[in-house]
Parts: sequence; C-alpha cells; structure tokens
Amino acid sequence: MAGEGTRSQPAEGGLPEGAVLCPGPGGGPAGEGPQMPDKDSKATMDTEDTYGSKASSEPRNLRPRVFHSIKFFVLCHSLLQLAQLMISGYLKSSISTVEKRFGLSSQTSGLLAAFNEVGNTALIVFVSYFGSRVHRPRMIGCGAVLVALAGLLMTLPHFISEPYRYDHSSPEDMSQDSEASLCLPMTSAPAPTPSNGSCSSYTEAQHLSVVGIMFIAQTLLGVGGVPIQPFGISYIDDFAHHSNSPLYLGILFAVTMMGPGMAYGLGSLMLRLYVDIDRMPEGGINLTSKDPRWVGAWWLGFLISAGMVALAASPYFFFPREMPKETHELRCRRKVLADAASPVSKGENSRSEQNPGESLKKQDGLIQIAPNLSVIKFIKVFPRVLLRTLRHPIFLLVVLSQVCMSCMVAGMATFLPKFLERQFSITASYANLLIGGLTIPSAIVGIVVGGVLVKRLHLGPMRCGALCLLGSLLCLLFNLPLFFIGCSTHQIAGIIHQPSTQPGLELFPGCAEPCSCPSDDFNPVCDPSTRVEYITPCHAGCTSQVAQEGLNKSQVLYTNCSCVSGRGPVLAGSCDSACSHLVLPFILLVSLGAALASLTHTPSFMLILRGVKKEDKTLAVGIQFMLLRVLAWMPSPVIHGSAIDTTCVHWALSCGRRAVCRYYDHDLLRNRFIGLQFFFKTGSLVCFALVLAILRQQSKEAGHKSTTSSPGLEQQRLMSGPKKQPEDSSV
Repeated sequence: MAGEGTRSQPAEGGLPEGAVLCPGPGGGPAGEGPQMPDKDSKATMDTEDTYGSKASSEPRNLRPRVFHSIKFFVLCHSLLQLAQLMISGYLKSSISTVEKRFGLSSQTSGLLAAFNEVGNTALIVFVSYFGSRVHRPRMIGCGAVLVALAGLLMTLPHFISEPYRYDHSSPEDMSQDSEASLCLPMTSAPAPTPSNGSCSSYTEAQHLSVVGIMFIAQTLLGVGGVPIQPFGISYIDDFAHHSNSPLYLGILFAVTMMGPGMAYGLGSLMLRLYVDIDRMPEGGINLTSKDPRWVGAWWLGFLISAGMVALAASPYFFFPREMPKETHELRCRRKVLADAASPVSKGENSRSEQNPGESLKKQDGLIQIAPNLSVIKFIKVFPRVLLRTLRHPIFLLVVLSQVCMSCMVAGMATFLPKFLERQFSITASYANLLIGGLTIPSAIVGIVVGGVLVKRLHLGPMRCGALCLLGSLLCLLFNLPLFFIGCSTHQIAGIIHQPSTQPGLELFPGCAEPCSCPSDDFNPVCDPSTRVEYITPCHAGCTSQVAQEGLNKSQVLYTNCSCVSGRGPVLAGSCDSACSHLVLPFILLVSLGAALASLTHTPSFMLILRGVKKEDKTLAVGIQFMLLRVLAWMPSPVIHGSAIDTTCVHWALSCGRRAVCRYYDHDLLRNRFIGLQFFFKTGSLVCFALVLAILRQQSKEAGHKSTTSSPGLEQQRLMSGPKKQPEDSSV
C-alpha cells in the first residue's frame, strides 16, 4: 500500500506528449502518443513489435531483448535499492568505530550521519518536477554511479591517514604496548612531550581534511540516491500492466527492506578485522576485539557495498527511455485481484489504481499543477500547495506522529550499537549482529503485518487510526522496562568513585605520582579482585608485565602494582560489565517495540492518502517525505549524539580539544538515551490520539449530514419518520 502513494509521485512533472502514465479501460495506455501502440490493437503480444522509434535512438539489434522486459527492470531495481540502502546504512553500524579512529564526539558523528539527508532533501523536490522529461534509467544509473563514488570517497580517509596507533605513549619507532605504559621512575621515563609535539598545524589540518572528506562523501551519497527510488517506481508503474504493478512494487519493497539488515550484518563481519589489515606492523598487534582500543576495518564495508552499487548500476545504461506497455496480467494476480475488488470498491478510495477512470482524473489534476510550468513558476507554486496541504488536520497530525516515530528510529539506528557496546561491554561486531539479526527483521515483520491487517480487515480511516494508536501505546509500554535493564559504571580509579570500595584505593593518585604517567594515554587494566579499572598500567603503579599463554590466546598481566591492594596482578583490558547477560532481554524488548512501531507504518500512510483530496495525493506524499527528512532524519542523530555527550565523564584530548569519550556514566547514558526514545514515542501517541478524535468527530458530522441531505437510501430513511434521525446520527 505504501507503493500506492509513492509510485505516482514523479507524475507531478507530467509525461511528454503521449507517454503511458496509467492504463486505459482496455488494459492499454491511457494516453495515445504516436510512439505507443493503439489500445485496441491485438498485435502487441510481441513486445519488440510494439516498440516505437522515439523511445530509443539506438538500432533495435544493438540492444538485447531482456532490456525491454519490465520484469528484468524490477529485478535490477530491487538489487540496486538493496545495495544503495546497504551503503547508506553502513555508517550507522560503524559509528562508534569511526569515532575512535578519528577522535569524534557523538554530536559530530551524529551530524555526519545526518548529512546523508542534506543532499537528498535539497534535490528531492525537483525530482517531482522533472518527472518523465528525462531518460529515467540513465538518470538512475548516473545517480547510482555517484553513490558508488561517494562510497569510495568515504574510504579515502583511511588511506591518507597515518596507521592507527592505539598506544600513544610509545614512540613511533617502538612497538606498541611496550614498557612505555608501565610505571617508570622520572629519571628513566620518556619525556611526555612527544604526544603533544605531534599536535602541529599539519596534524590539525589533516584531521580537518579527513572529517571534511567524510562530510562531502555523505552529502554526495544523499545526492546520488535522489533519482533512484522515485524514477524507478514511476518507470515500473508506467510500463507494467496495471494489475501487475502492485505486485512488482511489493517485490521491490520487500527486497529493499533487507538492505539495512544486511548493512548491520556487513558491519558485524568487517569490524572483526583490524583497521590496518592492509598495513599490519611487522610485530603484529597485541589487541583483541574485546579491547576498548580495538578499531575494526570500517572502511572495508564501504568498498564492498560501493562495488555492489556499481555492479547493480551497469544495466541501467542499456534500458530504453520508454519500453512497450506490458500486455499480460500475471496469472497469480487474477484471483487475488478478483477477491480484493469487491471489498475494496466499498472502501474509501483506497485503491484508486484499480479504477482507470479515477486514475485518469487523479493524473489530470496533477498535470494541471506541474507539467506546463517552468522551474521558476514551479518553485513559486510549491509554497501555496504546501500551505494548502498542511491545512488538512489529519494530514498534519499524521505527519507529526510520523516525525516523532522517525526521530526515534533515526536515533536508535544511529546510536543503538554504541549504546549496547557501552552499557553491556560487548564488541561492536556482536552489537551489529544483534541489531541486524533481531531488530531490523522485527521492524520488517511489523510493516508487513500492518499492511496485511489493513488489507484483510478492509480497515477504513477510523480503524486505521485505532490501529496506529494501539501500536503506539504498546510500543510505549514495552519501552518502560528498558529504563531498568542495565547497571552502573564500575569504578574507574581517579574518575568514578564508589563509596563501597576498599579504603586502600584512596591512595590514588598519590601512589602513582613517582611514575610520570602520560595524561593522554589509554591502555586500561582491570583488578579482577575488586573490579576497579585503571586508565593505564602506569596509573595502577605497575612496573612489569607478564604474558601468559592460554589455550587460544595469550593473556597480558601487569605485576608489582603499587596502587593495587596486595600489589597483585591486574589484567589488560577493561573490566567486564556486571550485567552483560542482560543484553539479550534488552534487545528482545527493543525488537518487539520496533515491530509494534512499524505496525503503524501502512495504516498511517493510508490515513494520509485518504485525508487529502485526490488531486493533492501525490504532492502530499512528497511533502510528507520532505518533512520527515527535514524534521526527523536530519536533526535526530544530532540530538541523540548531543545527549550522549552530556553523559561523558572522561574525554580523550587531541591537540588540546575534546576528542572521543573514554568513559560514560552508564546510568545517566541509559536514562537519557531511553528517555529520548520515550519522549518521541509519547509524542507519536498523542498525535494519533488527536487523529482518532478528529476522525470520530468527522464521522459524526458526516452521519448527521447524510441523514438530512443525502439522496437515495438516506432519503428513504428520512421518509420513514423523523424520530429515527437522532438515532441514525449517533450511529
């Protein structure tokens, strides 16, 4: 059903001359252009014989017949949108890794993720204007090539940056994790200036250039994705049989929805590999993926997904500008449409594409708006149409509810992996695996179930509003337990102090004063007996290290630690969370909430289609997507990132500026992150409640008017006696 409102979107720009826009009563084209076959002709069974000379300037024998098949176009477009959503969503799966690699705050990384929508929003309105005036397959191919190039540009910072050094206390000519992080007397300790000495103007300029490249790449990623979906959907709708078009669009959306899940799955695989896998040091590395300093090969996923987009884009340069209208209805569609025709015809204009006459009227109304206007006139007319559309109370409230829900989804999709990493001490790879394997499929199931309920139960506007309200309410209720699933941050010596800890730990930092510990070093160690974490072995007062060989890996121990009770050994790495076992209940509740929130997708979309005039439906859908981008997908990652930054208790410094956050207050992080989700879900619930109240009021007013002024059956009811009027009105 989502395709019902979306696929007519490019029709705002109109079709040149007689190009097919919607089928006529006989199954042929509605418009009678000189290049297309006559609708009464039966000699169009062979698609090659029906193709006109204007549709393509190349000779027929130079283009394979498969490129004149709308089914092959649906296959190609499904694969392209799948790859495009993979590359668009991949950054969200590796957001915490990019932060650690380039020293970014969550606010900056959220802004980086939002820049994907900036380029898209800036140009999406003009797509409706151009419509079918351009060679749509080639425009799709050019946009996909730009997406692939943007993906390659995202990997450039990796190749122009210096190799990743997780131990900044070691000089560059020494192996990392060497004795430089131990407690050494001031006389024998290296000078603490090398790390600060690297803060030259060149280093700062390189950092700014790297971040700037990623922002430009994200913008181009959004620009390249502008023509892909609108032009593809309109192309399918124009040249597919009118009965097959919903099936093709359903297949397209079903395949496309797997893209975000595959993005998180790809991130889970790539982040298991070390970031400098292409330039590993000779001595190897002494890190595991559980180490908080671990940085995975984030750039490799962009290379793979960019290659997939480039491969999926190649067929589009061989499709014709126009192809012959599909003349056969798929056999599997005949029974389905026959069963669905009678109840839908009793609905409230929910299937306008099945009535060719209504489709023609709808398209005629749209053609009066855009095709005969120049770009300047179109820009002048658009604000008036926007204001007229926003005056619809149902449309405005439903869009506001979708804005609140999209804010929740955008924040969750961007920062949920990082939240799971910090709150439950799991790896970035495992966090992406949970999201891609549970949360994303749950959301897909919710969308499908919502569409099935709307179709099978033949829900009208009132029941669609009730379904949206129920889904929002249940989603909000399942959000409440998330506030209590988690635990406090374990003690970090010198940063977070717990009153219940042993008195001997109060010796910090005096016990480490003779050690001359670098202030910007980060090599955490954990005292297993007290679960106290130290920033470096030097801050724990450790003077030696021992490597113990285990069954699968070696364990590094630091001994003779003056700041540890009993001077006992400490383990390399952060202390594990005391509530790591709660990650599965947490992600199950999040997935269930995602399914319930997605349940409102199709019924809320139908409320928009049924809440505006027929001639405004296409523009209403376009305005809806524009408002969702401007009010939700662009600001939400920045809002969530800023809220996460306020919970940081220890920042890493780079050249005197705040870089990545080392430690968070877990209780504060959980309350603010889940609190933002709760706030947006509450806003969506309130909007849907107002929608349902307005629909009930409109229903009562319509029932009252029908009993007093409607002809036919209502006149017979009036003739039966005036005493029945109040009863009918109340019903």
